Amino acid sequence: MKRKIFIGLLIFAAGLFVAPAAFSQEEESDDQDDGLCENRYGATAEDSAQCVMNISLYREFYKQWKKDDYNNNIVKDAVKPWRWVFLNCPCGTQNTYIDGANILGKYLIENAKTPEEKNAYIDTLMMLYDQRIKYFNKEGYVLGRKGVDLYKFRTKDYDKAFEYFKRSVELEGNKSSGAVLVYYFRTAIKMATSNKMDSTVIVETYDQISDIIDHNLKKASPRNKAIWENIKGNIEVTFEPFATCEDLVSIYSKKFEENPDDVELLKKITEMLDKKKCNDTELFFETSIKLYDLEPSPVAAFMIGKMLINKQDYNKAIEYLQEATALEGNEEKADAYYYMAFCYQTLKNFSKARQMARKAIEENPEKGIAYILIGDLYAASSNECASDDIMKKSVYWIAVDYYYKAKKMDPTVSEMADERIRSYSKYFPTKEELFFHDYEDGDTYTVGCWINETTTVRSAK
Repeated sequence: MKRKIFIGLLIFAAGLFVAPAAFSQEEESDDQDDGLCENRYGATAEDSAQCVMNISLYREFYKQWKKDDYNNNIVKDAVKPWRWVFLNCPCGTQNTYIDGANILGKYLIENAKTPEEKNAYIDTLMMLYDQRIKYFNKEGYVLGRKGVDLYKFRTKDYDKAFEYFKRSVELEGNKSSGAVLVYYFRTAIKMATSNKMDSTVIVETYDQISDIIDHNLKKASPRNKAIWENIKGNIEVTFEPFATCEDLVSIYSKKFEENPDDVELLKKITEMLDKKKCNDTELFFETSIKLYDLEPSPVAAFMIGKMLINKQDYNKAIEYLQEATALEGNEEKADAYYYMAFCYQTLKNFSKARQMARKAIEENPEKGIAYILIGDLYAASSNECASDDIMKKSVYWIAVDYYYKAKKMDPTVSEMADERIRSYSKYFPTKEELFFHDYEDGDTYTVGCWINETTTVRSAK
């Protein structure tokens, strides 16, 4: 009797709940057995009759349960005939396994009364997937579902789930389900963080699945594209805290050596290295230049310009950044102009630096860092514009004006602006100096020299 109870539980030890979003489409069975069964419904006419009868019986109850979004109790009436079919007609219909996963996952596992009973059902679910592969093949597809269910119902077995996902993706390739890719990546991270695998598994898995995601994004319909974009976002957010520059360079250097003229690969490498702030690496330099040679574009020119800034080759950076000003978005153009302003500032060409900073502001009036750059240019001109004491110190008035503008237009630079305001306000002339030159607080003053802007007279506090 005890043995019968154990076998009964083992048969039902399945049922990983598959959330609606986990797989994009409801499964449909074509009931092809790929020649893996000698007799689809059994060896005798009596066997066939029993199989057909029990399949029909459980399916009627199952359909009513499914129609009610798996919420009514009629599923209880489906269990007994379904179990008979599972044990006696393994080749009868693939629906036995598709429906069985739901019967086990959405009903039996969720309603298990003890941990032992629940574990038995999960074991049976794993066996159900194995038997489905045995009689109906589709190994890659089924292993993906098996892995998702194992991970959801028994997270501690993430290492087994990882192997299922890995094999599934190897077999399915670009046909892999989005849910499988998401869970595959999660388990890869667990393998690394638990020291069961080297941390490079995270980067390698990311690289593998991102290729698949990009492939599906390219050919997706508008509706499916939104789904794949969501999956890509999920993966990228999960990936963000991991992968060092060293890891990325190690992985992508090999790919670059193997396919140096692959434009899509070059775009992927440069975007990833830039996003992870690895743009001071030699790989970023080489791939950016190669991408520009193969497919000149404002985007590639922008990448190279920033890289040349890191190399302190400012004159050459300006050439590329000038081309990058053809970028489509206003924010992107503003960035290109700002970096040009920075280059000219470093080269001590203050007038040209201001011109580029103003262009950045024209494109994006909220670019606070551009206002700060202009303020810095003015503050650095005190000795250059020093015909008298007031003239020398007036540049700090106009510099501080720009720091206040920066704060107003872009709160993210407030701390930087406040630090400069405190620092340079100390150099304002005293009341005595203002009196001596016949000025007082609140007067209007035009700063000459190369600056030629009007400001307000203020004394040091």
